[in-house]
Amino acid sequence: MAKATTSAHLLDLAKRGAEVRARFLAEELKLLFAAFPHLADAFDPDELPISFLLKAGAERQVGRRSRTRKPMSAAARKAVGDRMKRYWAARKAAGDK
Repeated sequence: MAKATTSAHLLDLAKRGAEVRARFLAEELKLLFAAFPHLADAFDPDELPISFLLKAGAERQVGRRSRTRKPMSAAARKAVGDRMKRYWAARKAAGDK
C-alpha cells in the first residue's frame, strides 16, 4: 500500500524544487549577461537584486525548523487516552453491525 504524503513532506519537496529552479534561473542570468553585457547596467539594484542572486553565498541551504509542541501534563495525556479509547470502541461497535 502506498504511504500517504504529508503536508510537511510536500512542503519539503516544494522547497527543494524552488531551490533547483532558482539555481537554474541564476545560471541562465549568467549566460544572458555573458552574451549581452549591456544588460548588467539595465537594472536598478533596488528594483531587481541580481547581484544577490549571483553571489556564491546565495546557494546556501536554509536550516529547517523543527515543530515544537507545548508539553502535555500527565492528566491531559490520560484524558486524551480515555477519549481515544471511547472513540475507537465506538468505531469498532459501529463496524460490527
